[in-house]
Amino acid sequence: MTDSLANTAGVNRVYMDNAATSFPKPPSVHAAMTRYATELGASPGRGGYAESVESGRLLSVCRQRINTLINGENPDHVIFTLNCSDALNLGIKGAVRPGDHVITTQLDHNSILRPLNRLVADGVIEQTRVPVDPQTGLVGPDDIAKAIRPNTRMIALLHGSNVTGTMQDIEAIGRVAREHEVLYLVDAAQTLGHYPIDVQAVGIDLLAAPGHKGLLGPLGTGLLYIRPGVEKQMTTIREGGTGSVSEQDTQPELLPDRFEPGSHNTPGIVGLSEGVGYILKRGIEKMWAHEQALIKTMIESLTEWGQMPGFELFGPPTVKSRCGVFSVRVEGLEPEALSGVLDSEYGVLTRSGLHCAPGAHDTLGTLARGGTTRFSFGPFLTTQDVKYACDALGQVCHRMADRPVATEV
Repeated sequence: MTDSLANTAGVNRVYMDNAATSFPKPPSVHAAMTRYATELGASPGRGGYAESVESGRLLSVCRQRINTLINGENPDHVIFTLNCSDALNLGIKGAVRPGDHVITTQLDHNSILRPLNRLVADGVIEQTRVPVDPQTGLVGPDDIAKAIRPNTRMIALLHGSNVTGTMQDIEAIGRVAREHEVLYLVDAAQTLGHYPIDVQAVGIDLLAAPGHKGLLGPLGTGLLYIRPGVEKQMTTIREGGTGSVSEQDTQPELLPDRFEPGSHNTPGIVGLSEGVGYILKRGIEKMWAHEQALIKTMIESLTEWGQMPGFELFGPPTVKSRCGVFSVRVEGLEPEALSGVLDSEYGVLTRSGLHCAPGAHDTLGTLARGGTTRFSFGPFLTTQDVKYACDALGQVCHRMADRPVATEV
């Protein structure tokens, strides 16, 4: 362990909460948002003057960049949303019908579970949560296939767990969905921008993602990609002004307008565009290789002292089948307390609690124990940062292990 780690708060701040929102952002993100706010300011699609036209062009550039990143078929099928939760609400509630059956897993996030539970509570649909392996968090494609019924409408799946880091085999599950002609919705909140996703190769019908995490954009942005043809099976969940076909008082059919009522968060989308542009320029394959190096460093560093009593690491124990999200527990410290020590004494920023995924924590056996402390990676972290965080965690573990055990008098 490194003796110089202690008491470095305010000197060496290591941000490891990228699963909540990425930080820092590329400088081009801030520059683009400032330019829009100070030089343009106009609402896209609401005027014929130069500033409004340029604002509209910038939105189109963002759609095109996202479409390129995911190998989509048509950039107009990239729908801008408020965030990933909003995108999932549109994908789920826009596509399912009364009497439908939807399959998800026990590891999924509340952004999938809560919309489905609302529909179940209202008597609209039926739901099956397929169990996952409690050690790895993986769900078997065969188990998904066995859960399919005649009225199954959709498989809604979290790609990368925001608790365990488990990455599901979306390709194999996509083949199951295609074989049974079931809609396939993938929640890529923890993977898009980190991991290369090809919606055509995987067979994804609906891809939801936030703009502020792996895509390196600002908060308040998100997207839903709708495979061409699937929009014909969907209904709107919000209606309003679009600046197009204003002579009719019903929502226009053309995309993206059909699913984008009201004025856009143009400053946010302009920033998102630059985040995606950064990824395309750097190369998603290179970025994924960098994250894998961070994951490998984390696993190797934790393995050095991870056998000590009282330490728990959750999720896949190898680089395979995981993204850069790690959850841990240290005996004698509640997750919130562990996060507090890492922050105040070592300047390592983590998130503690249930992470909006009670089913995942129930599977891990941590639901009633206050959850876990989570470390999550971004593209601007280095292997040295990871080693530093692991050494900090190791010092805390050894300190707790060496603490005298209280005895009754």
